[in-house]
Amino acid sequence: MSTPTAESARASLEDLRTEIAKAVVGQDPAVTGLVVALLCRGHVLLEGVPGVAKTLLVRALSTALELDTKRVQFTPDLMPSDVTGSLVYDTRNAEFSFQPGPVYTNLLLADEINRTPPKTQASLLEAMEERQVTVDGTPRPLPEPFLVAATQNPMEYEGTYPLPEAQLDRFLLKLTVSLPARQDEIDILTRHAAGFSPRDLNAAGLRPVASAADLEAARAAVAKTAVSPDVTGYIVDICRATRESPSLSLGVSPRGATALLSTSRAWAWLTGRDYVTPDDVKALALPTLRHRVHLRPEAEMEGVTADSVINAVLAHLPVPR
Repeated sequence: MSTPTAESARASLEDLRTEIAKAVVGQDPAVTGLVVALLCRGHVLLEGVPGVAKTLLVRALSTALELDTKRVQFTPDLMPSDVTGSLVYDTRNAEFSFQPGPVYTNLLLADEINRTPPKTQASLLEAMEERQVTVDGTPRPLPEPFLVAATQNPMEYEGTYPLPEAQLDRFLLKLTVSLPARQDEIDILTRHAAGFSPRDLNAAGLRPVASAADLEAARAAVAKTAVSPDVTGYIVDICRATRESPSLSLGVSPRGATALLSTSRAWAWLTGRDYVTPDDVKALALPTLRHRVHLRPEAEMEGVTADSVINAVLAHLPVPR
């Protein structure tokens, strides 16, 4: 099999977005966010009320990719070893052997991650940052590519545990999966009336359209996407402005700035350019930064949101030409 070119890899990823749309209606920003995360070797947090196809979206992505996928349903009684794996005593050999957990995969669906206590949530910290798991003092590398796609319900829902700040920062993007528009909801019901089943995506016509080789070719092309000093300065100015916002107790860290640089380059390449514009930065600012800032309690009581603060920063900062 020939090595994919940058152009063929971009076409495959465009097909990936089209393929997912066979199962998921009206969630184009979330689909695009997942593709951007794949290009940036990042992880994605999908937030939305129950029933808006968060899990279906990730399952459709795994079906359209030729990658190994595992799912973990996060529950209050889930233990860290249920995710990472553990040492198991083998009576035949009279020794302990490592039994890998579901984290040893290419695409891990961490379903309803905020339904489990912080101790188990934290079991993914090393895997997401270092791409390895240490059990009994021995680090064990994870397969490549490796992506965590976690779903969560909004914080105000009963039975949820807020994700630790350190773990939130491990997610490249936080994507909001909203309720569909009226016409999109009509399309969803029409599909179901015609026999669509979210439990059988193969019957819906989904097929693998992109491979790990396509991803590698695409990532190599993204790494060559040019970023001018003016755009780099614009990214830094956005992040520094959040640190000075009176509505925030914590602004965006330098890690957040590098994340915005990465996602902007990926989006620029996906749209067919080999350079980043300020519009690329503005397009990815919300999903890349919204989970990296913390509102002051008084601002929260007044109805201020992370999105509104970031939008205000983008509106007031001068845009480089």
